[in-house]
Amino acid sequence: MKQLLFFALLLLSTALVAQMEAPQNWWDLDRTEDSFPGVSAKKAHAYLQGKQAQTVVVAVIDSGVDVEHEDLKSIIWTNPGEVAGNGIDDDNNGYVDDIHGWNFIGGKNGENVNYENLEIVRLYNTYHKKYNNRNRDGLSKDEKAEYDDYVEYKRIIDEKVGELAPTYAQITAISAGIDKMIAQIGKPVEDITAEDVAGLETQDMMLNQIKSIVAGAAAQGGSMASLYEELSGYLDYLKGQVEYNYNVDFDARSIVGDNPGNLDDRNYGNNDVTGPDAGHGTHVAGIIAAVRNNNIGVDGIGGATVRIMSVRTVPNGDERDKDVANAIRYAVDNGASVINMSFGKGYSPYKGAVDEAMKYAEKNDVLLVHAAGNDGKMLTLENNYPNDTYEGKKKTSKTWIEVGAASSNYNEDLAASFSNYNKSYVDVFAPGHRIYSTVPGSEYETNSGTSMAAPMVAGIAALLRSYFPDLTAQQVREVILESALPVTLQVKKPGSDEELISFGELSATGGLANAYSAVKLAEQTKGKKKKVAKRDATLMMF
Repeated sequence: MKQLLFFALLLLSTALVAQMEAPQNWWDLDRTEDSFPGVSAKKAHAYLQGKQAQTVVVAVIDSGVDVEHEDLKSIIWTNPGEVAGNGIDDDNNGYVDDIHGWNFIGGKNGENVNYENLEIVRLYNTYHKKYNNRNRDGLSKDEKAEYDDYVEYKRIIDEKVGELAPTYAQITAISAGIDKMIAQIGKPVEDITAEDVAGLETQDMMLNQIKSIVAGAAAQGGSMASLYEELSGYLDYLKGQVEYNYNVDFDARSIVGDNPGNLDDRNYGNNDVTGPDAGHGTHVAGIIAAVRNNNIGVDGIGGATVRIMSVRTVPNGDERDKDVANAIRYAVDNGASVINMSFGKGYSPYKGAVDEAMKYAEKNDVLLVHAAGNDGKMLTLENNYPNDTYEGKKKTSKTWIEVGAASSNYNEDLAASFSNYNKSYVDVFAPGHRIYSTVPGSEYETNSGTSMAAPMVAGIAALLRSYFPDLTAQQVREVILESALPVTLQVKKPGSDEELISFGELSATGGLANAYSAVKLAEQTKGKKKKVAKRDATLMMF
């Protein structure tokens, strides 16, 4: 047991001491001018300086956005048809006091869903009501198929909980040991030095193991504070997985008070667009449109004419299809021209409802940007939802972009190891590793994921729609993909330690999204109704 605890701490410390070689704003930079494969937003804005632009609304369908953040509050969308706080649906859109967006996972009494089940657990519970204590014999053909799914879901859930629960117990014990150490030293964790830890006299084997790990981390530039932060985050993750995500007895939907199976119901939720845990959505919003050149925080890609609409839909768990469909419709109906969707799941029982909302967005000239996911695997139409292919058909959305994640290393590590990929289903890659952006409380932190790559592309789309308003959503999509800078490198295949693959095989474009090259191509495309101009050879700089 103690060897496992020591090993877990070793893994944590190894992750912590890895130093970020790229600057915090690397994703804003240009590879030719700055040596880092960012999206060249800084270069694009310099080129566009003095040109006219119009306001563009980008909807962030996510966990919520801190609308009071110092680097975001001036670019938050405000509903022009609504009077704040009067308890009246002034614009008759079905949502009362939706000043900065809407929260589809909140209750009328102001409560909010935070943690949620995964979709596989919800499906299991649905079938459990129907097939518990029933025998497969005597069931109809369709019922047998459902019964088999029910048994398989139970197997997967039990297996996952069996894997996670011991680790949760171990990390809980480690966390308690570190708390004990902090209490004995008698200082705030951020003030504890390696010398403080080394000088601690103890006979506790656990504390001695922790002392060794802290000393090793300190020798490589780590700290007690960073170790504690990493451990706390990992413990929160495990707690969410064991106690909520995979817990078949947990049900958060009673907070909302609706029938999640009633897909015609759209008027539920509340107007708290921040919610109890807006870290993810706030980080995404900052990448898209944090105020540029204000000498604080970060510079968002979209620029001063972008407005962020928060549509809270994604809990700590799997989002529900009904909420996603209604969130897309809300965003479209209230003026968004770009929608960022940094979420996804492995099952979609009401995919048809989401498909209809996607068609509604396409019909109304709205671009949908979606994160490819962080499983380090090849995407298929059966393991990643939502996706751009309509249920039961080969037809796909014409206003959808699927985005994989790249790192700051222009070498065999360019493709982020966690990023999903597929030459048929992923359109383009964008920076998604070690991305510094906004988080609640006017703070900033570094996060990684395709969740960070998607808003890079959403920001580029917003920039194009601001400066080239005559381009349709479909044309903007084509411009972004056609202007992606091709990469000819052999890279480590995501999910693999050593296997090399051509970067061009990871996505349809085989390249990296780039704001500057997109702007240049948009200029050539301006006024062309059907076809996008071919990429200018001078832009092929990678």
